[in-house]
Amino acid sequence: MIIPVKKRIQIFDTTLRDGEQAPGASLTPEQKIILAGKLAELGVDVMEPGFPVSSPGDFAAVETISRKIQGVEICGFARAVKGDIDAAVRATRDAERRRIHLFISSSDIHLRHQLRKSRPEVVAAAREMTAYARQFSDVVEFTAMDAARTGIDDLIEMVEAVIEEGATIINLPDTVGYALPQEYGEMFRRVRLGARGGDKVIYSAHCHNDLGLAVANSLAAIAGGATQIEVTVNGVGERTGNCALEELVMALETRGDSIGAETGIRLEKLYDTSRMISGAMHFPIAFNKPVVGRNAFQHESGIHQDGLLKDRSTYEIMDPERLGIPRSMIILGKHSGRHALKDRAAKYGIALDPAELDALYESFKETADRQKAVSDDELLRMVSSTTGQQAQVYALGEVQVLAGSAPRRVAAVTVRHLQSGAETTHTSTGDGPLEAIIAAIGQGIAEDIRFDGLELHSLGSGGDAQAEAAVMVEWKDAKFRGTAIHHDIVMAAGIAYIAACNAALLSESAADSPDTAVNG
Repeated sequence: MIIPVKKRIQIFDTTLRDGEQAPGASLTPEQKIILAGKLAELGVDVMEPGFPVSSPGDFAAVETISRKIQGVEICGFARAVKGDIDAAVRATRDAERRRIHLFISSSDIHLRHQLRKSRPEVVAAAREMTAYARQFSDVVEFTAMDAARTGIDDLIEMVEAVIEEGATIINLPDTVGYALPQEYGEMFRRVRLGARGGDKVIYSAHCHNDLGLAVANSLAAIAGGATQIEVTVNGVGERTGNCALEELVMALETRGDSIGAETGIRLEKLYDTSRMISGAMHFPIAFNKPVVGRNAFQHESGIHQDGLLKDRSTYEIMDPERLGIPRSMIILGKHSGRHALKDRAAKYGIALDPAELDALYESFKETADRQKAVSDDELLRMVSSTTGQQAQVYALGEVQVLAGSAPRRVAAVTVRHLQSGAETTHTSTGDGPLEAIIAAIGQGIAEDIRFDGLELHSLGSGGDAQAEAAVMVEWKDAKFRGTAIHHDIVMAAGIAYIAACNAALLSESAADSPDTAVNG
Protein backbone atom coordinates (compact mmCIF):
# COMPACT_ATOMS: atom_id res chain seq x y z
CA MET A 1 0.00 0.00 0.00
CA ILE A 2 1.39 3.41 -1.03
CA ILE A 3 0.92 6.12 1.59
CA PRO A 4 0.32 9.52 -0.07
CA VAL A 5 2.94 12.15 0.73
CA LYS A 6 1.42 15.08 2.60
CA LYS A 7 2.16 18.63 1.53
CA ARG A 8 4.28 20.47 4.12
CA ILE A 9 2.63 23.72 5.19
CA GLN A 10 4.94 26.47 6.42
CA ILE A 11 3.64 28.19 9.56
CA PHE A 12 4.29 31.95 9.42
CA ASP A 13 3.66 33.36 12.88
CA THR A 14 2.74 37.04 13.16
CA THR A 15 1.62 37.02 16.81
CA LEU A 16 4.27 39.59 17.72
CA ARG A 17 3.34 41.91 14.82
CA ASP A 18 -0.27 41.59 13.66
CA GLY A 19 -1.34 39.95 16.92
CA GLU A 20 0.08 42.82 18.93
CA GLN A 21 -2.03 45.27 16.89
CA ALA A 22 -5.12 44.07 18.76
CA PRO A 23 -6.28 46.94 21.00
CA GLY A 24 -4.78 46.53 24.47
CA ALA A 25 -2.36 43.77 23.45
CA SER A 26 0.86 45.80 23.39
CA LEU A 27 4.05 44.03 24.46
CA THR A 28 7.31 45.43 25.76
CA PRO A 29 10.48 44.62 23.79
CA GLU A 30 11.54 42.34 26.64
CA GLN A 31 8.27 40.42 26.47
CA LYS A 32 8.62 40.04 22.71
CA ILE A 33 12.07 38.50 23.09
CA ILE A 34 10.81 35.95 25.64
CA LEU A 35 7.76 35.08 23.54
CA ALA A 36 9.89 34.77 20.40
CA GLY A 37 11.89 32.06 22.15
CA LYS A 38 8.67 30.27 23.03
CA LEU A 39 7.44 30.46 19.42
CA ALA A 40 10.75 29.05 18.21
CA GLU A 41 10.36 26.12 20.63
CA LEU A 42 6.85 25.60 19.27
CA GLY A 43 8.34 25.02 15.84
CA VAL A 44 7.07 27.91 13.71
CA ASP A 45 8.89 28.17 10.38
CA VAL A 46 8.80 31.96 10.01
CA MET A 47 8.43 34.64 12.65
CA GLU A 48 7.36 38.26 12.14
CA PRO A 49 8.44 39.94 15.40
CA GLY A 50 7.21 43.45 14.67
CA PHE A 51 7.08 46.46 12.36
CA PRO A 52 10.62 47.92 12.61
CA VAL A 53 9.86 51.41 11.30
CA SER A 54 6.85 51.89 13.60
CA SER A 55 8.79 52.66 16.80
CA PRO A 56 12.28 52.46 18.33
CA GLY A 57 11.02 49.73 20.68
CA ASP A 58 9.75 47.59 17.81
CA PHE A 59 12.99 48.08 15.89
CA ALA A 60 15.04 47.06 18.94
CA ALA A 61 12.87 43.97 19.54
CA VAL A 62 13.16 42.78 15.93
CA GLU A 63 16.91 43.46 15.97
CA THR A 64 17.48 41.52 19.21
CA ILE A 65 15.26 38.61 18.15
CA SER A 66 17.13 38.42 14.83
CA ARG A 67 20.39 38.03 16.74
CA LYS A 68 19.18 35.61 19.41
CA ILE A 69 16.67 33.27 17.81
CA GLN A 70 18.12 30.48 15.70
CA GLY A 71 16.48 27.96 13.44
CA VAL A 72 13.60 30.26 12.44
CA GLU A 73 13.38 32.60 9.47
CA ILE A 74 12.94 36.19 10.70
CA CYS A 75 10.71 38.47 8.69
CA GLY A 76 11.14 42.25 8.43
CA PHE A 77 7.76 43.88 7.78
CA ALA A 78 7.50 47.04 5.66
CA ARG A 79 5.14 49.14 3.60
CA ALA A 80 6.15 49.50 -0.04
CA VAL A 81 8.21 52.52 0.98
CA LYS A 82 12.01 52.82 0.90
CA GLY A 83 12.28 54.05 4.49
CA ASP A 84 10.27 51.09 5.77
CA ILE A 85 12.32 48.62 3.76
CA ASP A 86 15.57 50.17 4.96
CA ALA A 87 14.43 49.82 8.60
CA ALA A 88 13.40 46.19 8.03
CA VAL A 89 16.76 45.44 6.42
CA ARG A 90 18.73 46.98 9.29
CA ALA A 91 16.63 45.31 12.00
CA THR A 92 17.05 41.82 10.50
CA ARG A 93 20.65 42.09 9.31
CA ASP A 94 21.95 39.65 11.96
CA ALA A 95 19.31 36.98 11.39
CA GLU A 96 20.49 33.48 10.58
CA ARG A 97 17.81 33.46 7.85
CA ARG A 98 15.67 36.44 6.93
CA ARG A 99 13.11 37.71 4.50
CA ILE A 100 11.75 41.14 3.64
CA HIS A 101 7.96 41.37 3.65
CA LEU A 102 6.44 44.39 1.93
CA PHE A 103 2.83 45.24 1.27
CA ILE A 104 0.62 47.65 -0.65
CA SER A 105 -3.13 47.73 -1.20
CA SER A 106 -4.65 46.17 -4.30
CA SER A 107 -8.44 46.65 -4.07
CA ASP A 108 -10.36 49.51 -5.68
CA ILE A 109 -11.80 50.37 -2.25
CA HIS A 110 -8.33 50.89 -0.77
CA LEU A 111 -6.90 52.66 -3.82
CA ARG A 112 -9.81 55.10 -3.99
CA HIS A 113 -10.35 55.85 -0.31
CA GLN A 114 -7.03 55.18 1.44
CA LEU A 115 -4.12 55.52 -0.99
CA ARG A 116 -5.95 57.91 -3.35
CA LYS A 117 -3.82 56.75 -6.22
CA SER A 118 -4.53 55.26 -9.61
CA ARG A 119 -3.94 51.59 -10.28
CA PRO A 120 -0.99 52.22 -12.64
CA GLU A 121 0.64 54.30 -9.88
CA VAL A 122 0.19 51.56 -7.28
CA VAL A 123 1.40 48.78 -9.59
CA ALA A 124 4.46 50.87 -10.44
CA ALA A 125 5.19 51.40 -6.72
CA ALA A 126 4.79 47.67 -6.04
CA ARG A 127 7.18 46.87 -8.87
CA GLU A 128 9.79 49.46 -7.83
CA MET A 129 9.80 48.58 -4.13
CA THR A 130 9.93 44.83 -4.79
CA ALA A 131 13.02 45.35 -6.92
CA TYR A 132 14.51 47.56 -4.19
CA ALA A 133 13.88 44.95 -1.46
CA ARG A 134 15.31 42.17 -3.65
CA GLN A 135 18.73 43.87 -3.46
CA PHE A 136 18.93 43.01 0.24
CA SER A 137 17.37 39.57 0.49
CA ASP A 138 16.99 36.50 -1.68
CA VAL A 139 13.59 35.95 -0.07
CA VAL A 140 11.03 38.69 -0.66
CA GLU A 141 7.40 38.28 0.27
CA PHE A 142 4.88 40.60 -1.37
CA THR A 143 1.42 41.15 0.07
CA ALA A 144 -1.42 42.51 -2.05
CA MET A 145 -3.45 43.96 0.80
CA ASP A 146 -7.21 43.38 0.54
CA ALA A 147 -6.62 40.82 -2.21
CA ALA A 148 -9.91 39.07 -1.44
CA ARG A 149 -11.84 42.19 -2.52
CA THR A 150 -9.69 42.88 -5.59
CA GLY A 151 -10.85 42.12 -9.13
CA ILE A 152 -9.07 39.00 -10.34
CA ASP A 153 -7.57 40.65 -13.44
CA ASP A 154 -6.26 43.57 -11.38
CA LEU A 155 -4.81 41.15 -8.84
CA ILE A 156 -3.07 39.09 -11.51
CA GLU A 157 -1.59 42.26 -13.03
CA MET A 158 -0.03 43.26 -9.69
CA VAL A 159 1.22 39.75 -8.93
CA GLU A 160 2.84 39.46 -12.38
CA ALA A 161 4.62 42.78 -11.87
CA VAL A 162 6.20 41.82 -8.52
CA ILE A 163 7.15 38.34 -9.70
CA GLU A 164 9.02 39.94 -12.60
CA GLU A 165 10.96 42.06 -10.08
CA GLY A 166 11.99 39.09 -7.94
CA ALA A 167 9.23 38.44 -5.38
CA THR A 168 9.53 34.82 -4.25
CA ILE A 169 6.44 34.58 -2.03
CA ILE A 170 3.02 35.98 -2.87
CA ASN A 171 0.61 36.62 -0.01
CA LEU A 172 -3.06 37.06 -0.94
CA PRO A 173 -4.75 38.13 2.31
CA ASP A 174 -8.38 38.34 3.29
CA THR A 175 -7.59 41.58 5.10
CA VAL A 176 -11.09 42.31 6.37
CA GLY A 177 -12.39 38.76 6.80
CA TYR A 178 -14.89 39.12 3.95
CA ALA A 179 -14.25 36.09 1.76
CA LEU A 180 -16.13 32.81 1.72
CA PRO A 181 -14.01 29.65 1.57
CA GLN A 182 -14.98 28.69 -1.97
CA GLU A 183 -14.22 32.22 -3.20
CA TYR A 184 -10.90 32.42 -1.40
CA GLY A 185 -9.64 29.05 -2.59
CA GLU A 186 -10.66 29.85 -6.15
CA MET A 187 -8.73 33.16 -6.01
CA PHE A 188 -5.52 31.23 -5.29
CA ARG A 189 -6.17 28.79 -8.11
CA ARG A 190 -6.83 31.57 -10.65
CA VAL A 191 -3.81 33.65 -9.68
CA ARG A 192 -1.47 30.66 -9.57
CA LEU A 193 -2.56 29.50 -13.02
CA GLY A 194 -3.22 32.90 -14.60
CA ALA A 195 -0.20 35.02 -13.63
CA ARG A 196 2.96 34.79 -15.73
CA GLY A 197 5.53 33.09 -13.54
CA GLY A 198 2.78 32.21 -11.07
CA ASP A 199 3.84 28.58 -10.94
CA LYS A 200 7.38 29.53 -9.84
CA VAL A 201 6.56 31.21 -6.51
CA ILE A 202 5.26 30.21 -3.09
CA TYR A 203 1.72 31.27 -2.12
CA SER A 204 0.72 32.40 1.34
CA ALA A 205 -2.65 33.06 2.99
CA HIS A 206 -3.35 35.61 5.72
CA CYS A 207 -6.96 35.51 6.93
CA HIS A 208 -8.86 37.65 9.40
CA ASN A 209 -11.79 36.32 11.37
CA ASP A 210 -14.53 38.94 11.05
CA LEU A 211 -17.08 36.35 9.91
CA GLY A 212 -15.52 33.49 11.88
CA LEU A 213 -14.06 31.99 8.69
CA ALA A 214 -10.31 32.54 9.12
CA VAL A 215 -9.45 28.87 9.63
CA ALA A 216 -11.89 27.66 6.98
CA ASN A 217 -10.51 30.17 4.47
CA SER A 218 -6.93 29.16 5.29
CA LEU A 219 -7.81 25.51 4.60
CA ALA A 220 -9.45 26.58 1.34
CA ALA A 221 -6.24 28.42 0.42
CA ILE A 222 -4.26 25.22 0.99
CA ALA A 223 -6.65 23.40 -1.35
CA GLY A 224 -6.05 26.23 -3.84
CA GLY A 225 -2.28 25.85 -3.76
CA ALA A 226 -1.03 27.87 -0.78
CA THR A 227 1.84 26.26 1.11
CA GLN A 228 2.30 28.94 3.77
CA ILE A 229 -0.34 30.10 6.24
CA GLU A 230 0.04 33.24 8.34
CA VAL A 231 -1.34 32.80 11.85
CA THR A 232 -1.31 34.10 15.41
CA VAL A 233 -1.45 32.20 18.68
CA ASN A 234 -4.99 32.27 20.12
CA GLY A 235 -6.08 34.07 16.93
CA VAL A 236 -5.19 37.50 18.36
CA GLY A 237 -5.02 40.47 16.02
CA GLU A 238 -6.86 43.39 14.51
CA ARG A 239 -10.61 43.48 15.26
CA THR A 240 -11.71 39.84 15.68
CA GLY A 241 -8.21 38.57 15.02
CA ASN A 242 -6.37 36.27 12.65
CA CYS A 243 -6.38 32.60 11.76
CA ALA A 244 -5.59 30.85 15.05
CA LEU A 245 -2.37 28.86 14.91
CA GLU A 246 -3.61 26.12 17.24
CA GLU A 247 -6.88 25.66 15.36
CA LEU A 248 -5.26 25.45 11.93
CA VAL A 249 -2.53 23.10 13.15
CA MET A 250 -4.98 20.74 14.82
CA ALA A 251 -7.31 20.79 11.81
CA LEU A 252 -4.37 19.62 9.71
CA GLU A 253 -3.25 17.15 12.37
CA THR A 254 -6.73 15.67 12.87
CA ARG A 255 -7.88 15.69 9.24
CA GLY A 256 -4.49 15.61 7.53
CA ASP A 257 -5.27 12.46 5.57
CA SER A 258 -8.27 14.16 3.97
CA ILE A 259 -6.56 17.52 3.45
CA GLY A 260 -3.23 16.00 2.41
CA ALA A 261 -1.15 18.47 4.44
CA GLU A 262 0.86 18.67 7.64
CA THR A 263 2.97 21.10 9.68
CA GLY A 264 6.13 20.87 11.77
CA ILE A 265 4.56 22.33 14.92
CA ARG A 266 5.41 20.56 18.19
CA LEU A 267 1.93 19.77 19.46
CA GLU A 268 3.00 19.27 23.07
CA LYS A 269 4.00 22.96 23.22
CA LEU A 270 0.64 24.35 22.06
CA TYR A 271 -1.09 24.74 25.41
CA ASP A 272 1.79 26.38 27.28
CA THR A 273 2.44 28.78 24.39
CA SER A 274 -1.23 29.72 24.30
CA ARG A 275 -1.29 30.44 28.03
CA MET A 276 1.93 32.46 27.86
CA ILE A 277 0.62 34.66 25.02
CA SER A 278 -2.70 35.13 26.80
CA GLY A 279 -0.97 36.20 30.01
CA ALA A 280 1.52 38.54 28.35
CA MET A 281 -1.17 40.29 26.30
CA HIS A 282 -3.77 40.22 29.09
CA PHE A 283 -6.18 38.62 26.64
CA PRO A 284 -8.30 35.92 28.32
CA ILE A 285 -9.06 32.79 26.34
CA ALA A 286 -12.77 32.14 25.82
CA PHE A 287 -14.06 29.07 27.66
CA ASN A 288 -15.32 27.56 24.39
CA LYS A 289 -12.21 28.43 22.35
CA PRO A 290 -11.31 25.43 20.18
CA VAL A 291 -8.23 23.40 21.18
CA VAL A 292 -7.01 25.58 24.09
CA GLY A 293 -10.21 26.88 25.73
CA ARG A 294 -11.09 25.68 29.22
CA ASN A 295 -14.08 23.68 27.99
CA ALA A 296 -12.38 22.19 24.92
CA PHE A 297 -11.74 18.85 26.64
CA GLN A 298 -14.13 19.04 29.58
CA HIS A 299 -17.50 17.35 29.70
CA GLU A 300 -20.43 17.91 32.03
CA SER A 301 -23.19 15.85 30.43
CA GLY A 302 -23.56 12.55 32.26
CA ILE A 303 -24.04 10.69 28.96
CA HIS A 304 -20.84 12.19 27.55
CA GLN A 305 -18.93 11.52 30.75
CA ASP A 306 -19.99 7.88 30.80
CA GLY A 307 -18.93 7.34 27.18
CA LEU A 308 -15.66 9.17 27.70
CA LEU A 309 -14.71 7.09 30.73
CA LYS A 310 -15.27 3.94 28.66
CA ASP A 311 -13.34 5.16 25.61
CA ARG A 312 -11.98 8.64 24.92
CA SER A 313 -12.83 8.48 21.20
CA THR A 314 -16.57 8.47 21.94
CA TYR A 315 -16.63 12.24 22.45
CA GLU A 316 -13.09 13.52 21.77
CA ILE A 317 -11.43 13.80 18.36
CA MET A 318 -8.10 15.02 19.81
CA ASP A 319 -6.03 13.82 22.74
CA PRO A 320 -5.46 16.79 25.06
CA GLU A 321 -2.37 15.26 26.61
CA ARG A 322 -0.64 15.33 23.22
CA LEU A 323 -1.12 19.11 23.29
CA GLY A 324 0.36 19.53 26.74
CA ILE A 325 -3.07 19.95 28.36
CA PRO A 326 -3.49 18.29 31.77
CA ARG A 327 -6.16 15.61 31.76
CA SER A 328 -9.05 17.29 33.58
CA MET A 329 -11.75 16.29 31.17
CA ILE A 330 -14.80 16.21 33.43
CA ILE A 331 -16.55 19.24 34.86
CA LEU A 332 -18.72 18.24 37.78
CA GLY A 333 -22.05 20.00 37.45
CA LYS A 334 -25.73 19.26 37.78
CA HIS A 335 -25.70 17.15 34.61
CA SER A 336 -22.93 14.85 35.84
CA GLY A 337 -23.65 11.24 36.72
CA ARG A 338 -22.45 8.65 39.20
CA HIS A 339 -19.74 7.34 36.90
CA ALA A 340 -18.03 10.74 36.83
CA LEU A 341 -18.17 11.08 40.62
CA LYS A 342 -16.76 7.61 41.16
CA ASP A 343 -13.96 8.24 38.67
CA ARG A 344 -13.02 11.60 40.22
CA ALA A 345 -12.94 10.11 43.71
CA ALA A 346 -10.76 7.26 42.46
CA LYS A 347 -8.28 9.78 41.06
CA TYR A 348 -7.91 11.07 44.63
CA GLY A 349 -7.35 7.54 45.97
CA ILE A 350 -10.89 7.24 47.38
CA ALA A 351 -12.66 3.92 46.79
CA LEU A 352 -16.45 4.30 47.15
CA ASP A 353 -18.79 1.39 47.81
CA PRO A 354 -22.30 1.58 46.25
CA ALA A 355 -23.94 3.03 49.39
CA GLU A 356 -21.25 5.71 49.77
CA LEU A 357 -21.52 6.61 46.08
CA ASP A 358 -25.31 7.01 46.39
CA ALA A 359 -24.94 9.23 49.45
CA LEU A 360 -22.24 11.32 47.77
CA TYR A 361 -24.35 11.63 44.63
CA GLU A 362 -27.35 12.99 46.55
CA SER A 363 -25.21 15.56 48.36
CA PHE A 364 -23.48 16.47 45.10
CA LYS A 365 -26.73 16.98 43.16
CA GLU A 366 -28.14 19.22 45.89
CA THR A 367 -25.06 21.45 45.72
CA ALA A 368 -24.86 21.39 41.92
CA ASP A 369 -28.48 22.53 41.61
CA ARG A 370 -27.63 25.68 43.58
CA GLN A 371 -24.59 26.71 41.52
CA LYS A 372 -23.08 26.31 38.07
CA ALA A 373 -20.39 23.77 38.99
CA VAL A 374 -18.95 21.89 41.94
CA SER A 375 -15.36 22.79 42.70
CA ASP A 376 -12.62 20.33 43.59
CA ASP A 377 -12.49 21.76 47.10
CA GLU A 378 -16.22 21.22 47.63
CA LEU A 379 -16.12 17.71 46.24
CA LEU A 380 -13.30 16.64 48.56
CA ARG A 381 -15.19 18.02 51.56
CA MET A 382 -18.30 16.10 50.46
CA VAL A 383 -16.28 12.89 50.13
CA SER A 384 -14.86 13.34 53.63
CA SER A 385 -18.31 14.01 55.08
CA THR A 386 -19.95 11.11 53.24
CA THR A 387 -17.34 8.42 53.83
CA GLY A 388 -15.75 9.51 57.09
CA GLN A 389 -12.39 9.25 55.34
CA GLN A 390 -10.03 12.19 55.18
CA ALA A 391 -10.00 13.13 51.49
CA GLN A 392 -7.67 16.10 51.83
CA VAL A 393 -4.05 16.58 52.83
CA TYR A 394 -4.21 20.33 53.49
CA ALA A 395 -6.95 22.79 54.31
CA LEU A 396 -6.93 26.57 54.50
CA GLY A 397 -7.66 27.95 57.96
CA GLU A 398 -7.71 31.59 59.07
CA VAL A 399 -6.82 34.20 56.46
CA GLN A 400 -6.05 37.88 56.86
CA VAL A 401 -5.04 40.11 53.96
CA LEU A 402 -4.17 43.78 54.40
CA ALA A 403 -4.93 45.90 51.35
CA GLY A 404 -4.59 49.63 50.80
CA SER A 405 -2.45 52.23 49.09
CA ALA A 406 0.89 50.85 50.32
CA PRO A 407 3.14 49.41 47.57
CA ARG A 408 3.04 45.91 49.09
CA ARG A 409 0.14 43.86 50.44
CA VAL A 410 0.47 41.56 53.44
CA ALA A 411 -1.23 38.16 53.88
CA ALA A 412 -1.23 35.90 56.95
CA VAL A 413 -2.66 32.39 56.64
CA THR A 414 -3.08 29.25 58.70
CA VAL A 415 -2.51 25.98 56.86
CA ARG A 416 -4.01 22.87 58.43
CA HIS A 417 -2.08 19.63 57.94
CA LEU A 418 -5.07 17.31 58.16
CA GLN A 419 -3.28 13.99 58.35
CA SER A 420 -1.10 15.03 61.28
CA GLY A 421 -3.57 17.46 62.85
CA ALA A 422 -0.94 20.22 62.97
CA GLU A 423 -1.52 23.88 62.07
CA THR A 424 1.13 26.31 60.84
CA THR A 425 0.88 30.07 60.35
CA HIS A 426 2.69 31.94 57.59
CA THR A 427 3.01 35.56 56.50
CA SER A 428 4.12 36.96 53.17
CA THR A 429 3.89 40.07 51.01
CA GLY A 430 3.12 40.71 47.35
CA ASP A 431 2.40 43.46 44.86
CA GLY A 432 -1.27 42.56 45.25
CA PRO A 433 -3.42 40.55 47.68
CA LEU A 434 -3.50 37.52 45.37
CA GLU A 435 0.28 37.35 45.12
CA ALA A 436 0.57 37.79 48.87
CA ILE A 437 -1.85 34.96 49.76
CA ILE A 438 -0.35 32.55 47.23
CA ALA A 439 3.13 33.20 48.60
CA ALA A 440 1.97 32.71 52.20
CA ILE A 441 0.19 29.44 51.45
CA GLY A 442 3.21 28.18 49.52
CA GLN A 443 5.29 28.48 52.69
CA GLY A 444 2.90 26.09 54.42
CA ILE A 445 3.06 23.33 51.81
CA ALA A 446 5.80 20.92 52.86
CA GLU A 447 6.22 19.36 49.42
CA ASP A 448 8.01 21.13 46.57
CA ILE A 449 4.88 21.93 44.60
CA ARG A 450 5.32 24.86 42.19
CA PHE A 451 2.54 27.40 41.62
CA ASP A 452 2.00 27.56 37.84
CA GLY A 453 -0.87 29.95 37.17
CA LEU A 454 -4.20 31.40 38.26
CA GLU A 455 -7.43 32.13 36.41
CA LEU A 456 -10.29 34.12 37.93
CA HIS A 457 -13.83 34.33 36.58
CA SER A 458 -16.99 35.96 37.80
CA LEU A 459 -20.07 33.78 38.31
CA GLY A 460 -22.98 36.15 37.97
CA SER A 461 -23.24 39.89 38.52
CA GLY A 462 -24.37 42.25 41.22
CA GLY A 463 -23.69 42.20 44.94
CA ASP A 464 -24.13 38.44 45.29
CA ALA A 465 -21.71 37.51 42.48
CA GLN A 466 -19.18 34.79 43.23
CA ALA A 467 -15.65 34.30 41.95
CA GLU A 468 -14.46 31.02 40.48
CA ALA A 469 -10.72 30.47 40.74
CA ALA A 470 -8.68 27.83 38.93
CA VAL A 471 -5.07 27.27 39.98
CA MET A 472 -2.48 25.18 38.18
CA VAL A 473 0.47 23.66 40.03
CA GLU A 474 3.38 21.53 38.87
CA TRP A 475 4.84 18.64 40.85
CA LYS A 476 7.19 15.88 39.74
CA ASP A 477 6.95 16.96 36.08
CA ALA A 478 3.15 16.76 36.07
CA LYS A 479 0.52 19.50 36.25
CA PHE A 480 -2.57 19.54 38.46
CA ARG A 481 -5.58 21.80 38.66
CA GLY A 482 -7.69 22.92 41.59
CA THR A 483 -10.86 24.99 41.56
CA ALA A 484 -12.83 26.87 44.17
CA ILE A 485 -15.84 29.19 44.35
CA HIS A 486 -16.19 31.97 46.90
CA HIS A 487 -17.72 35.45 47.28
CA ASP A 488 -14.21 36.76 48.03
CA ILE A 489 -11.80 36.51 45.09
CA VAL A 490 -8.78 36.27 47.37
CA MET A 491 -10.32 33.39 49.31
CA ALA A 492 -11.32 31.67 46.06
CA ALA A 493 -7.71 31.83 44.85
CA GLY A 494 -6.32 30.55 48.15
CA ILE A 495 -8.74 27.64 48.40
CA ALA A 496 -8.13 26.70 44.76
CA TYR A 497 -4.38 26.67 45.40
CA ILE A 498 -4.87 24.28 48.32
CA ALA A 499 -7.18 22.12 46.16
CA ALA A 500 -4.54 21.92 43.42
CA CYS A 501 -1.91 20.83 45.94
CA ASN A 502 -4.31 18.21 47.29
CA ALA A 503 -4.97 17.00 43.75
CA ALA A 504 -1.24 16.51 43.20
CA LEU A 505 -0.65 14.65 46.45
CA LEU A 506 -3.80 12.54 46.32
CA SER A 507 -3.20 11.62 42.70
CA GLU A 508 0.13 10.13 43.72
CA SER A 509 -1.66 8.18 46.46
CA ALA A 510 -4.11 6.88 43.89
CA ALA A 511 -1.27 5.83 41.58
CA ASP A 512 0.54 4.05 44.40
CA SER A 513 -2.52 2.32 45.84
CA PRO A 514 -5.39 2.43 43.36
CA ASP A 515 -7.62 0.20 45.45
CA THR A 516 -6.86 1.76 48.82
CA ALA A 517 -8.61 4.80 50.25
CA VAL A 518 -6.69 7.72 51.67
CA ASN A 519 -7.11 7.61 55.43
CA GLY A 520 -7.02 10.50 57.86
